[in-house]
Order: sequence, then C-alpha cells, then structure tokens
Amino acid sequence: MGSQTLMLLLPLWTSPSTSVPVFPSAPDMSEIVPPEVRPKPVVPAKPSHVVPPTGIPPAPLQGSGSGGQGSGGGSTLLGYVGIDTIIEQMRKKTMKTGFDFNLMVVGQSGLGKSTLVNTLFKSQVSRRSSGWSRDEKIPKTVEIKSVSHVIEEGGVKMKLTVIDTPGFGDQINNENCWEPISKYINEQYEKFLKEEVNIARKKRIPDTRVHCCLYFISPTGHSLRQLDIEFMKHLSRTVNIIPVIAKADTLTPEEKTEFKQRVRKELEVCGIEFYPQKEFDEDQEDKADNDKIREAMPFAVVGSDKEYQVNCKRVLGRKTAWGIVEVENPNHCEFSQLRDFLIRSHLQDLKEVTHNIYYEMYRAKRLNDNGGLHPISTSNSTQESNL
Repeated sequence: MGSQTLMLLLPLWTSPSTSVPVFPSAPDMSEIVPPEVRPKPVVPAKPSHVVPPTGIPPAPLQGSGSGGQGSGGGSTLLGYVGIDTIIEQMRKKTMKTGFDFNLMVVGQSGLGKSTLVNTLFKSQVSRRSSGWSRDEKIPKTVEIKSVSHVIEEGGVKMKLTVIDTPGFGDQINNENCWEPISKYINEQYEKFLKEEVNIARKKRIPDTRVHCCLYFISPTGHSLRQLDIEFMKHLSRTVNIIPVIAKADTLTPEEKTEFKQRVRKELEVCGIEFYPQKEFDEDQEDKADNDKIREAMPFAVVGSDKEYQVNCKRVLGRKTAWGIVEVENPNHCEFSQLRDFLIRSHLQDLKEVTHNIYYEMYRAKRLNDNGGLHPISTSNSTQESNL
C-alpha cells in the first residue's frame, strides 16, 4: 500500500532510450542540513526603581521605524527603554526652579480689578483690595505699580507679579493714556533682551515680561467706549489681551448676552484680535478648543473675597438686596470659565506666545535696527534704549 501511494505522489519521467517510465529516487535524508536554531533574546525587565509618571497609563512599547528602516510605522521595542520618564524628569526640574507669571490689569477705577485678581488666586495678591478712598487723590497720569508674591499649591511654587495701572481712563482728557502702559511692556522686553545678548549672561534670565493683560470693560450694556477700542487696538500688537466685562451682576442675563455679542462685533469690525488669536492655533484640536473660548468671550465676571453661607456651604459671593451672587456658580457669572481658561488650561501657552511671538517680534526689530552686531548697552531699566 505504501509503494502504491509513493507511485502516485512521485512525478514520472521517461527515459529517452527505452521510453520506459522511470521513478526518481527518494532524497537521502542524511544530506539535509537542519536550519540553525538561534536562542531567543532575553527581554530586559523594567527597573524596579523607575516609577512611571502619575496618572499616565502605560503605553505599548513601540519604535519609530518598521524593521529598523524608515520612520513610517511603529515597531515593538525589545524591552523597556525609559523614554516615558522624560515627562517626570521635566516635572522635577520645573518643580525645583518654579514658575513665573506676570499679569497686568487695566481699567477704570472702581471696576473691581484688585478684587477679581484676589478671587482668581484665592489670596491677597493684588496691590490693594479696595478702590480709591475719598481722601486719596486720583493720579494725574497713568502710573505703573507692581507687587510680587510667591504662591504655592501642591508643592508647585509660582512667582506671581500683578501689575496695576491706577489712573487709566480717570482723567478728563484721556488722549494717549495707553502710552505709559505700552512703554512699560516694551521696557520689560528690553530688559530681557539686554540680559540675553550679554556675553556672560545669567543661567536663568529673570522674566518680567507681561504675559497677559486683563482689560476690564465697564458694564454699560451699550457699546465699547472709544478709549477701550484705542487701547486694545494699540496694545494687541505687543501683549496678550483678554477682555472681561466687570461687575456683570449689574446686568440682567438678557443684557449680558446682548452686550457680549455687541462687544465681539465691535472688536471684529475694528480688527482687534484678543487672546487666543486664531493665527496661533497649532492644530485642529487647538482650533476646536479655542473656538469655544472665543465664542464665550468677553467673560462677564464678578469678583469677591467674602464668604457667605448658601445651602449649608461656604461660598465666595456678593450680597445684594435680591440675594447672594455666587462667584463660582456658572449660572450667576462666568468667573469659573475665566479662571479655568487663564490658569488651568492656557497659562503656559500665554507665556509661550509672549516669548515666541511678541518678544521675538520686538527682538527682531531691535536687532535689525541695531544692525545685529553690537551688544546692547544698559543705561536705566526704566528707560528705553536710544540705540
């Protein structure tokens, strides 16, 4: 039975001399060389002392190339490398050095600028926590006053500098009243540039540049004043401007909605871009997130550093004859949206836009005017260079 089966399976060929079918001989199994068996590589285990970053799920081990060639696909790594610890390394380094954030507040007296800043950071960080008293004189010109505090939360330290502008918009003649503010912003760029071009410069240059300017709009319910338009038109070229409607509890919900729409329309007609600017959106995800923010701006806010008992809970609020306006209640005002946007989601981006866009524009212009050849001399930190 076995021979018959072999005859059926083996191919036949005919001898040219005899015309008799001849069966090919079976191969000699002793001549076949078995393939070389290579031992599997030992995959190194992840070191026990390496702790993955908190809150980040473990990702599959992948490389950047396919079969070691190109960069089109991902390939499985042979073992743990430790790339995922870079985030933790950066976190530790920044935790040691800390952060800087410089916030400027601009607006007429009595709009609650200092109170709002105190509410944002839940501490007394502003220059003053109340408006001008009757005995105090209103400054004859716009002054620039700043105060710095180191605040800490969860082991993270941040040096917060609040720059106030008392006297802005309080004069009979407010012509060019934005010039001292513009000059101050450019002086901070100049100070940073002087440190940067020094041959022996500091390892970490002190950053006094204004990262964000909160511009307070009076809740008139009608339209922007000419002063508001002129200020934002001139300053939007040098700093991140975030417009907010102050003391929004003086407006009804309908008035607030109409006023916000009117303000957005006026800013668009005047060609004024506020932060986050459309041209700085990095990708579609950024654009989608920022479009939602732009549609909600300007935020109508209420500030208060006083607590009241509401439904057996202590809340920040303003007491009125009609009840208590809860600062952090989204049904009462948009303070929580402003706080989340300014501190929790876009604080680092505000700093990056300041450095990569506005400071770079100033730096390029200064170095171009100076020929880019000579180091910039320092005369007085409060005066602009004559070069």
